[in-house]
Amino acid sequence: MKKICVIKGDGIGPEIIDEALKVLKVVRNDLEFNECLMGGIAIDTVGECLPQATLDCALSSDAVLFGAIGGEKWDNLAREKRPESALLKLRSSLGVFANLRPAKVYNDLLSLSSLKDEIVKDVDLLVVRELTGGIYFSQPRYKNENEACNTMKYTKEEIYRIAKIAFECALKRRKKLCMVDKANVLETSALWRELCSELSKEYPSVELSFMYVDNAAMQLIKNPRQFDVILTENLFGDILSDEASMVVGSIGLLASASIGGKVGLYEPIHGSAPDIAGKFIANPIATILSAALMLRYSLNDEDNALKIENAVARVIKDGYGCADMSFVKHKLNTKEMGDLIAKLCVQ
Repeated sequence: MKKICVIKGDGIGPEIIDEALKVLKVVRNDLEFNECLMGGIAIDTVGECLPQATLDCALSSDAVLFGAIGGEKWDNLAREKRPESALLKLRSSLGVFANLRPAKVYNDLLSLSSLKDEIVKDVDLLVVRELTGGIYFSQPRYKNENEACNTMKYTKEEIYRIAKIAFECALKRRKKLCMVDKANVLETSALWRELCSELSKEYPSVELSFMYVDNAAMQLIKNPRQFDVILTENLFGDILSDEASMVVGSIGLLASASIGGKVGLYEPIHGSAPDIAGKFIANPIATILSAALMLRYSLNDEDNALKIENAVARVIKDGYGCADMSFVKHKLNTKEMGDLIAKLCVQ
């Protein structure tokens, strides 16, 4: 049996995770699901956002499937006690330094994007974001009444390991890798360029290019099809991956995988949406696709990962969607969407 730590979290988290579990259970019968608390519900239940029991379960599992956490209810807590701090601590504890964010446009849903159809048609890119270093984690960091400071620092090892994953991803796709940085003003970016150029010699079939982050933000809107794999550091990746998601048009369709450490972490990119929690109108597709990524990267099960992804593509092609997917022919609620995808997985 493969052990999966399941963290449903807050808001719509339980609703969307339940549908992902439904789909996983029809394609695999050897998965043991262990549900744990994290986020606001953990604060309310046991008084802390990331209980030690949850962390222990995650570290002893083969993968972690995560829903969403947070909400206005806990926004007034000190930063280190908020639900969001639990996610940062979990990522750090798992050692997941590579965040993979696919952004694939389904041509049957071109109208979801704010961009013109001819710009977004056939877009299929992957953002590889460094997740545990850079300005979010480096020291010193402080804030007092006179000033505030955050530090951006990267070691050669941190850059090399994420770059290697990006090159490997590019090998399995269209063999194009664009490293996004700000090397004209940042020493850290200059080091990124040096190491990526050196590493590229080991991947002669991958076309390596470089782009400043401000230009990359513009090019993602102007011509997103030019990108295959985008590699970048933590802060830039945080921003660009969200921008790439809006090229697709609905964050309810986008999955993510955080890998490279002891245990992989898989989650949709959207938040907990407490305003629609309990209404069962949330789109579970991003979470279901995250489960497919879990099969691919943590369980080495490409066949069943593709089975789930193909079922999702079939649902979309046949005109089915949730409340966030305007213009679809057939609107389904959260449970109905999970049922349909599960059914198609076994046909």
